[in-house]
Amino acid sequence: MQISPTSPCPCGRNQTYAACCGRYHAGQAAADAESLMRSRYSAYVLKDIAYLLASWHPDTRPATLSLEDAPGQRTQWLGLSVQRHAATGEDTAEVVFTARYRVGGGSAVKMVEHSRFQRIDGRWYYLDAAG
Repeated sequence: MQISPTSPCPCGRNQTYAACCGRYHAGQAAADAESLMRSRYSAYVLKDIAYLLASWHPDTRPATLSLEDAPGQRTQWLGLSVQRHAATGEDTAEVVFTARYRVGGGSAVKMVEHSRFQRIDGRWYYLDAAG
């Protein structure tokens, strides 16, 4: 999927893509874990595998990532809602969010995740989903 710099950002913040997640996709470090999580959601919408892997913590990052949909099963991202963002330490944080999506012509699905993040050398990384 392509998006214009002046399009609304997929993450749901009331900003353009360029002013919001686009700057992180271009290499700027996210200011906090919530901003990184939102930029990762936008990367899923845009199928930006390189960004997703680069923003994944090195200890938990998969070797490869595929976002290819099965024939007739295109994933359509419908929206993001952040319930909570909390610092859990100087360089750790957690974000609880709901992402809505639809696969193919199916019903909308809500995915709720409690994610953990860690800052290394001034950059935030997605660590994992809390158990």
